[in-house]
Amino acid sequence: QVHMVESGGGLVQPGGSLRLSCAASGRIFSINDMGWYRQAPGKQRELVATITSGGSTNYADSVKGRFTISRDNAKNTVYLQMNSLKPEDTAVYYCNADGYVSGTGWGDYWGQGTQVTVSS
Repeated sequence: QVHMVESGGGLVQPGGSLRLSCAASGRIFSINDMGWYRQAPGKQRELVATITSGGSTNYADSVKGRFTISRDNAKNTVYLQMNSLKPEDTAVYYCNADGYVSGTGWGDYWGQGTQVTVSS
């Protein structure tokens, strides 16, 4: 019913930048919060950043000042601009949306994940 398609991951050197995108499609009628989470090997999934439909943002302390989350409500798309990347940012990044589907109601939707590797 709802598809969250991510793009933009890859391999980058320390200090480099990447931009992740995630578009929601399907029978989704409305979206409240959208966000990015990440999971490194052997660790639990953790919040990276969230953004409300009105544009209010929240960031993990570890990425403040380096990452910027934004969204295009008309396209149901959320972005994550990642600058000054560090090796400890290496993880699989997942997008998330709190969306409303007609006939189903509000639900939590996840992307398939995109690998970000920061290494020299």
